[in-house]
Amino acid sequence: MGILQEWYVQELADSERDTYHRPLNDEQLFFNAVSSGDIDFVRENCRQQKFAETEGVGTLSRDAVTNLKYHFVITTAFVTRLCIGAGMELEQAFRLSDFYILKLDNLHTCQAVIDLHDHMVLDFTGKMRIMTRSSGMSRPITLCVDYIYAHIKERITIEDLAEYTELSASYLSRLFKKETGVSVSDYVREKKIEKAQHLLKFCDYGLVEIANYLSFSSQSHFIQLFKDFTGITPKKYRDLYSSSVWDVSSSKKQDTAPL
Repeated sequence: MGILQEWYVQELADSERDTYHRPLNDEQLFFNAVSSGDIDFVRENCRQQKFAETEGVGTLSRDAVTNLKYHFVITTAFVTRLCIGAGMELEQAFRLSDFYILKLDNLHTCQAVIDLHDHMVLDFTGKMRIMTRSSGMSRPITLCVDYIYAHIKERITIEDLAEYTELSASYLSRLFKKETGVSVSDYVREKKIEKAQHLLKFCDYGLVEIANYLSFSSQSHFIQLFKDFTGITPKKYRDLYSSSVWDVSSSKKQDTAPL
């Protein structure tokens, strides 16, 4: 049987069984909630385990776990592109998408996939919630923010950003300060410290490795800046927060503090 004939046979069988996909309204409400940062709506959706519902969503695999994984990938793709359209940094959105889809490889139960789905959509929603509070940036500044995120390991200067946006360094510097409230150098340092916090929480890198990875001039410079931004040393920060992990296998979030 050719694939076209097979499709018509399947379509006829679905019609005879009154098999219909559910309306898009609920999905659109959910996706809009994620991209707009409506954390309460998304959290309630997860609490009700809407993602686990099978009626009206279509069967993509006869294996239940594989079927749910396929739907997870579709959901992640939609969420990623909607969040980009709503202003999320492109590179950040795609890296998040890749990260969560790769996590599927090690999951072997429906509940594990559901738990990962909930964590994924809440992660995107939380980031969109933060972003929407500081929305209204012009395109050149949005490009700068995206560039800084994608090149956070490197030494980033106003000249790099000026070349990237095709604006003069002096004009871009004034525009950046006007729209973000901080200078380019302060913003870059802040984002590097945020990245350092993630590394201290979730990786085993030593302080020298982190300082080198983020292109600080020295370990001592890194430690001083970290303390200036957070009020504590990197070592103290690691001691306090390094146990913050998401354990998909046990479906327990041991620390619900935002990243």
